[in-house]
Parts: sequence; structure tokens; C-alpha cells
Amino acid sequence: MAQAIVWIALFTLLTLGMLWGLAALWFRLELPSPWRQVTLGLWGLLILGLVVLGVEESVTVRRDWSAPIGQLLLMTVLMTWWFRLRPSHDRPWADDVVHLATGEVEGNRLTLHHVRNFDWRTRDDATVCWERRHYDLDRLDSVDMIVSSWGRPGIAHVMVSFGFGGDDFVVFSVEVRRQRGERFSEIGGFFRQYELSIVASDERDAVRLRSNVRGEQVRLFRIAMPRQTMRSLLLAYVDEANHLYATPRFYNTITANCSTLVFAMARRIGAGLPLDYRMLVTDRLPEYAFSMGGLWQGYSLSELETQGNIVERARQAHDDPTFSRRIRRGVPGWEALL
Repeated sequence: MAQAIVWIALFTLLTLGMLWGLAALWFRLELPSPWRQVTLGLWGLLILGLVVLGVEESVTVRRDWSAPIGQLLLMTVLMTWWFRLRPSHDRPWADDVVHLATGEVEGNRLTLHHVRNFDWRTRDDATVCWERRHYDLDRLDSVDMIVSSWGRPGIAHVMVSFGFGGDDFVVFSVEVRRQRGERFSEIGGFFRQYELSIVASDERDAVRLRSNVRGEQVRLFRIAMPRQTMRSLLLAYVDEANHLYATPRFYNTITANCSTLVFAMARRIGAGLPLDYRMLVTDRLPEYAFSMGGLWQGYSLSELETQGNIVERARQAHDDPTFSRRIRRGVPGWEALL
């Protein structure tokens, strides 16, 4: 009886592993046609054949271990390939992620290289502009969380904007590093389909792309944070960006995305943030921040979400040089400053 339980458990586990392997091959196997299709078809046939063999073995009194052994050997080959996959900076990247943010600090002056300042016409067409920008850390006085959603339940993109005197803002965004012509797939993000990128950009780029061009719902929340913590978080972003520039890394839909990396950086600078499922259900991240006392005080969550909806203001301020000020009008925490 014990042997039968072990056999069934092992066979089931290896069958699930081979199905996972089929998805991994689908998203990551880089072979030219028709070899890619042949490999996928062969793997599918092997899954089917070993399952049939396993079902036949399971009804016999004296079980043969041929099916689990065959699965184990194939999974060993697959995992050898899987763990040999390496992230790279050397690919034909899409224009908006061709550069990664990097920076250095000299005294109280932060220099960021490759700050994106595109003028977007459509989601795939923009006037390309990358700039080197300088920021006075003594003027750092605000942090905002920008949450953009596009109708998929539980999914949103989270960015963090740092403000300097209410006039100058830089947005950090953790994104997939897509190749030219490649579209984002949440499922593909589980299978090392993309590298990870940290992009620094002007708000007129990062916000307008989502609110004015893509038609997403964009909300802005001012974060209640001491100035020293603001500085620590900003420098944590710069350190993480520099490390990523030196050592490429795969994006992962769960473990390395726009919210979990921010969470890891916040914990590194001493924020006592507990693990919570809302770190993964990213459109509920404002609810998590509110429950931790991180959003602007004196308002309910519904008031913060309603007054923080900046879509209409962003559309009206489309080409205005004071775009960042205009989108903040009426946002809790910004009333006395704008």
C-alpha cells in the first residue's frame, strides 16, 4: 500500500512537471521553425505516451516504474536546459526600454543617466528622447505612488514618483524589458520570457503614456513619509538600478515585478512592512498602503482613490509645461502646495 501511494504521488508530480515543461518550452525555446514546432510536438507526445503507460502500470498488481523513471529522465534534461538560461543585456530592445536607469551621488547632487522623456503619439510611436538629469537631494520633499490599471482584475502597474520642491519630478518604474515588436504576457512572466528593467522617466512621459495614450485608469497617492526616509528610498532605487545594470535579471510575474521589488527596497531601508497577498494583487496595493498608514492622513481610502484619479486632469494638461502640478490639483496632500 505504501509503495502504491509513493508511486502515484511521484507519477502525478512528474506529470504536472512535464506539463509545466511544455509551457516553459512554449515561452522560452529559441529554435527556428520548424524545429521549435517539432520539439514542442515531440514533448507533447512524450507526455501523452508516458501518461498512458503510467495508467496501464497503475492497474497492475505489481507496478513497473518505467513511466516515472522515463518522466524523471526527461525532467532532468529539461531542468538542465532551464537552469542554463541566462538573462542578458544584449538583445534588440524596444525603444522605450533600450536604456536602463543608472545614477550616482556626489554630495547632495544626484545624477541620473538615461531619464526617458518621450513624447508619445500612440502606444507604439513616440519621439525618442533620453536625457541626463541632475537633482538636488536637499530639495527632495515628496513621494507619490502612481497606480495604473487597464481592466484586468487584480492587475495594475505601480510606479513611484519623487518630487523636488513641487517643480521637478522623476518617476521610477520597474518593467519588463521587451524586445522590439514583443508584447507583454503575464503568463510569459512566469517562464523567464523577459528581462527586468528599471526605467527613470519624466512624469509627462510615464503618466501621459498611460492616461492619455493607452486610456488606462491612473490614480496618484501622496505617501506620508519623513524626508530622510524619502531620501533612503530614492537612493535604494538608484542602487537597485545600478546593480541591475551590472547584473541582468529575469522579470517574474510574482517574485520580481513592479510591487515586490519596491517592497524589498522598502524593507531594506528599515520599513517594517509585513508580507501581504495585496503585494501580488497589485490593484489593491493602495488598500495595503492605507492599512499600513502610508497614505496621506485624514481621508478615507475611497476619498483618496476618487480624488487621486488624475486621468481627466492629465488629458487637459497634455502639453502643459506645468503638467505635474496640474495633475496634482485636488489630490490629498497637495492642496496647500499647488
